[in-house]
Amino acid sequence: MTQVLDLWKKTSALPQGKRIFSILFSQRAPYFATIRPRFTEIRPNYAELVIPKRRGVHNHIKTVHAIALCNGLEAAMGALAESSIPSDKRWIPKGMEVAYTAKATSDIVCSAETDPGQWTGGDPDVGVRVKGVRDDGTVVIEGVIRLWVTPKK
Repeated sequence: MTQVLDLWKKTSALPQGKRIFSILFSQRAPYFATIRPRFTEIRPNYAELVIPKRRGVHNHIKTVHAIALCNGLEAAMGALAESSIPSDKRWIPKGMEVAYTAKATSDIVCSAETDPGQWTGGDPDVGVRVKGVRDDGTVVIEGVIRLWVTPKK
């Protein structure tokens, strides 16, 4: 089991544990702290977090700005990748393709998802499906983050 998944299992069972995990995760890549992610679920092949709608992530029309949304998707993808990748492999992001489909007018639930076979197949190009959803269920951003997955040296 990976360090991220171990930490999630240990902390999420505690009072305020998900909050503690979210803060610790954000310290590994400090730019994640700018969106103040609140992780809600992490398991192999799936991760989910909430970006709270607040002034610090607003754009000029007071919706959650595009880069904050992308940061949320990337944080979810990172937690998923760390929780899913076999111990003999490593990953690095190689690209992101997203479409902004609606205004982000509420807190946004960001999720990342893969299929188990993607990590064990011979193709080093792994596509992680990502999306962000408003409180009313409307998808505001969706796409794929491409990872390059190779054997550890």
